[in-house]
Amino acid sequence: MEKSMQQNKLAVMPIPKLLFSMSLPAMFSMLIMALYNIVDSMFVSRLGEDALTAVTLVFPIQMLVVAVSVGTGVGLSSLISRRLGQQRQKEADSAASHGIFLAVCSWLVFALFGLIGTKPFIGAFATSEYLFKAGCQYCMIITIGSLFSFIQVAAEKTMQSTGNMVYPMIGNITGCVTNIILDPIMIFGYFGCPALGVAGAALATIIGQFFGMAVNLFFLFAKKQPVHIHLKGFRPDMDSIKNIYSVGFPSIVMQAIGSVMNLGMNAILISFSGAAVAVFGIYFKLQSFIFMPVFGLNQGLMPILGFNFGARNRQRMMHALKLGIISAAIIMGVGLIIFQTAPKTLLGIFDPSEEMITIGVRALRTISLCFLPAAVGIMTGTLFQATNHGFLSLLVSLLRQLILILPLAIILSKIGGLELVWFAFPLAETFSLMASLVFTKWIYTHQVKPLDDPINEPIL
Repeated sequence: MEKSMQQNKLAVMPIPKLLFSMSLPAMFSMLIMALYNIVDSMFVSRLGEDALTAVTLVFPIQMLVVAVSVGTGVGLSSLISRRLGQQRQKEADSAASHGIFLAVCSWLVFALFGLIGTKPFIGAFATSEYLFKAGCQYCMIITIGSLFSFIQVAAEKTMQSTGNMVYPMIGNITGCVTNIILDPIMIFGYFGCPALGVAGAALATIIGQFFGMAVNLFFLFAKKQPVHIHLKGFRPDMDSIKNIYSVGFPSIVMQAIGSVMNLGMNAILISFSGAAVAVFGIYFKLQSFIFMPVFGLNQGLMPILGFNFGARNRQRMMHALKLGIISAAIIMGVGLIIFQTAPKTLLGIFDPSEEMITIGVRALRTISLCFLPAAVGIMTGTLFQATNHGFLSLLVSLLRQLILILPLAIILSKIGGLELVWFAFPLAETFSLMASLVFTKWIYTHQVKPLDDPINEPIL
């Protein structure tokens, strides 16, 4: 009965109600995550500049953990939703079981890095004994304890693939709130807890991830779900793994290249001033409150598109995609208005210097011009992933965050200095959107439009 209800939800519920009922929990939980990122940095900064620098050095490793876990989860969610849409229950259950298996395998890689790679990695950047010690402590705790994060995301994406967005939201909020509460307690030593400094921040993160994982596993195993994980007698199946990573690997790379883009932009901006680099970092913290709701919308849209693609329902697919694009454009439009009209207020949250305000006002107004084309690009990328074309998502992401933006930034910096550098963002976003629209037209013509013809099977 539960299984039938969940399948019917994706197959027959009115698209507007379905999309927003699935997206709103993810949007809310991702906003909580954006808040956590800012609060966490605020607490660590009170320990001093070296403490914040130590955490910053480890941030690329944390980004890789997120990239691998979420990217694998995207492939997992896409495969499960497609198999459910095709009414292939056994294969859907098998895919869900592989999610836990791949989470453990991914953790082993990062745990090994934590044990043998931490000191060489931190040592390559550390300029003081405290920075080296604090950086090593934070990196080792984060990597060895990343098991909880990997399993939490695998359970989350499994439930989201069936249309259940509320349980994952509860798990995410539990983890983030636990982290926020424990941060000051473990960093500064309140309520009898020893003051652990940077190590306390890492432990608070890991404990938060443990509670998030525990909540997600409870819902996954204790509540009836449309898919069932069978760990007893489990044997890895290479076809399932290949199907997961055909979508998941491009998503992993897409998220990982964000760190490369940050490194490249920092190298360009530091030639102008340290304040320019600081402004760039502030922008990324601020823009997360605009982009996170769109990514939550993305999570709600993915299983709808995947299920109805597998079920060969073109009308529901296109209705959901169009509504997703419109909704994303509205969110990004509101963000654009805020960044254009109140950049100084936004910068004021971070107690900026006069130089940062001067640079930042222009930067925020210029970079935010990319918001509207980004809204369409993100939603069409969801279509690529849902139809098993993860490589196209990867290609567009490479255009946006690497192939176009860094060369444009270098050229613009030579032509017009710092003021023109910021235009690399809207220009790269606009050019990559053109590629997205070409790919979308191809997928629609060759795979989505023929769904109404029972003779032509979609390429899965």
